[in-house]
Amino acid sequence: MTCTEASMDALRQAGDDLADAVVAELFERGEVAKFNALMRYVSTVGAPLPDGLPDVAQEYLQATSVPPAWVDWGEMEKARLFFIDNNVHISTALSFASMPACYVVPHVAKLLSATHGLSYPSKRMAETGQFTVYLMQPDAFEAGSRFVPAAQKVRLLHASIRHHLKRENRWDTAAMGTPICQEDMIGGQMFFSLLVLDSLHRLGIHMSVEGAEAYFYAWRVVGAILGIDQDAAPKTLEEARQFLDLYMVRHMGPSEDGAHLTRQLIGLYEEVVPGTLFDPIVSALIRYLIGDTCADWLQVPRTPWDTVVKTVPHLLGVLETIEDRSPLGAWALDRIGHLTTIFELSSLTRGRVMHYAIPEQLKKDFGVSGTLRRAHRWTPPATAIS
Repeated sequence: MTCTEASMDALRQAGDDLADAVVAELFERGEVAKFNALMRYVSTVGAPLPDGLPDVAQEYLQATSVPPAWVDWGEMEKARLFFIDNNVHISTALSFASMPACYVVPHVAKLLSATHGLSYPSKRMAETGQFTVYLMQPDAFEAGSRFVPAAQKVRLLHASIRHHLKRENRWDTAAMGTPICQEDMIGGQMFFSLLVLDSLHRLGIHMSVEGAEAYFYAWRVVGAILGIDQDAAPKTLEEARQFLDLYMVRHMGPSEDGAHLTRQLIGLYEEVVPGTLFDPIVSALIRYLIGDTCADWLQVPRTPWDTVVKTVPHLLGVLETIEDRSPLGAWALDRIGHLTTIFELSSLTRGRVMHYAIPEQLKKDFGVSGTLRRAHRWTPPATAIS
């Protein structure tokens, strides 16, 4: 797959035909509120669909209830083991690199501002964290799991945002393309996969090629379930690098929305960090992971911790040495990682389950083996655009 300006331009005009048609019909028939009320009872795979669910919704849920036929379950198990081994590091990368990276794309920041509300970044973080945890469960696609229903709802949520922004003339389609278009959906997939791997590498985390490829593969599966055109989506890490580089060159830059969202995000993280002494490490870690240029665009404050945070890879190297040499140490660090991730998620969700409902209007308040060897360590693909 070769990405070009022309191919990217075409992706800017494309949405998700299946989900868009479902949402349009629900709104046309006035059945959105009924759908949301009934779908609160559909949260696990295999649960019977409630009586009274609109026909178009039933057809959609049945058509999207199974993963793509091409899924390699061995790769998915490798991805799960990779997540278990690196869950704290992955959470850190998602929080301090992937989320701010979204804000470096002005039209994405504008969309997030219009749909999620500047005052409630915790909602988006909670949804993202919960979604990732659901994905990495051993039974993610089996009866009783929560991942597939969550993915089905997220896909309709994206379609509803497209519906509202177009109907209310709150989006300049001629200038910015379709809201939540295929190019942006693939870009988001890259933020949550390749950019996470880049961040782990920057933090000094030793990953095997096998583990990195499996993690990227899992997000390919997610992308397919969320309606990404698989003919256009990158299949390898090298293709992902080419796509992400061109995407960022085409779109990244400063914006008021991006800076405002970043300030809100930093404030949210500082609330989670106990006390105030370590608050500056939040800004320092974001700046370290996304680089000075992007951090300056987002108006991330400079702090004395900017130098201190550069020692993090050395500290993590010591912990990895303990993990590699001691089975007990490895078990303890995995448990600490698991508990830390759960703590972060519970802080964001306040103990609630996020339901990913279709908004009736856009409001401000909506605003394989048991181990993966570290031999043959993964290094990021070379930059595709100089």
